[in-house]
Amino acid sequence: MMNKEIQELLQKEAQAVLNIPVTNSYERAVELIVEQVHRKNGKLVTSGMGKAGQIAMNIATTFCSTGIPAVFLHPSEAQHGDLGILQDNDLLLLISNSGKTREIVELTQLVRSLNPELKFIVITGNPESPLAHESDVCLSTGSPKEVCVLGMTPTTSTTVMTVIGDILVVQVMKQTGFTIGDYSKRHHGGYLGEKSRRLCEK
Repeated sequence: MMNKEIQELLQKEAQAVLNIPVTNSYERAVELIVEQVHRKNGKLVTSGMGKAGQIAMNIATTFCSTGIPAVFLHPSEAQHGDLGILQDNDLLLLISNSGKTREIVELTQLVRSLNPELKFIVITGNPESPLAHESDVCLSTGSPKEVCVLGMTPTTSTTVMTVIGDILVVQVMKQTGFTIGDYSKRHHGGYLGEKSRRLCEK
């Protein structure tokens, strides 16, 4: 019985990924990351609240390992001084399923006040939300239904957010010509470090 339920959950999660809207916004988002971070030496600053924040943090670390300097900025801590991490040419990647998360909307206002020139990429399930309207580029998750039995807990929504982050990472790697040698320099420890060094020696 449980195996059948698990298969159904997998089908729902997989379908949600396949239903992510693929638009020209991805090309614009990749161009922004390459331009601001790779060419202008800014950094990618990701942010999100709660579960979305965990996804934002993961996206930042993945970008770091593939040649794009990135940091996670907690939206609440930003209101208590951490906003000072922002510099010219930085680019923000904000994640909110509802697009109405108070702390993230307030973060956009604080950033605009600090430096009106900074640009925003937003990942959201609500492309008509206040956050989406503030963005320079909006990437929609397709607003999938959560597989949680209550329909509440971020499950499917965080899956598609993660996948969108992966898409951005891979496309930016292609645009910047990131090589296995570059990867090896950023991974000295663990299995991936050892594997990347072996590949470099071939």
